[in-house]
Amino acid sequence: MGKDVIIACDFSSKEATLKFLEKFTEEKPFLKIGMELFYAEGPSIVKEIKARGHKIFLDLKLHDIPNTVKKAMAVLSGLDVDMCNLHAAGTRAMMEAALEGLTRPDGTRPLLIAVTQLTSTSQERMTDELLINEPIEEVVLKYAANAKAAGLDGVVCSPLEASGVHERCGKEFVTVTPGVRFADGDIGDQVRVTTPAKAKEIGSDYIVVGRPITAAEDPVDAYRRCVAEFVG
Repeated sequence: MGKDVIIACDFSSKEATLKFLEKFTEEKPFLKIGMELFYAEGPSIVKEIKARGHKIFLDLKLHDIPNTVKKAMAVLSGLDVDMCNLHAAGTRAMMEAALEGLTRPDGTRPLLIAVTQLTSTSQERMTDELLINEPIEEVVLKYAANAKAAGLDGVVCSPLEASGVHERCGKEFVTVTPGVRFADGDIGDQVRVTTPAKAKEIGSDYIVVGRPITAAEDPVDAYRRCVAEFVG
């Protein structure tokens, strides 16, 4: 499995998204379509971007009772995305149901990964607001172990936790890590962050980069800088 940079297409419309993608005349970056764009444009934007030759991580973070998630995943399996996700907090039963729903009749399916703890979550917030008193690193590792036991392919975690996840769950267990910023950039609303080069060193398999690329003066140059630092 090769490392890759995934651009977070956190745009509110098809027009803004396609205008951004037009800047890339040589590369076909791996793209993340999240809630904002999916809710604005629906499945059609996924199909259009896929038809343009991009790999897609559909980032909808499903979290509901197992049967509901299973049926939703069965619908998403028809979109031909490359990766999708749910919240590990939904328990192993939900993750197992999701995997069942996502698997097509011919046995194929996208990668399915679970969100452990959001990169905007700090130890203090987790303890005070969620009443989870264990260290955040251990919570992430436990959620990752649950995801692996449910048959999932990997997790979304902070790059700071990627190494520990691999130690607990094996090198083939995929780590997809948002919270990546250039050393000279703004960390925004995330609290557990690192740089592309450090994420590579720690062992992230995929990094998800949004504003440092999408809001850059030259997004293509910023993307290439990310690839150079992370993939080499």
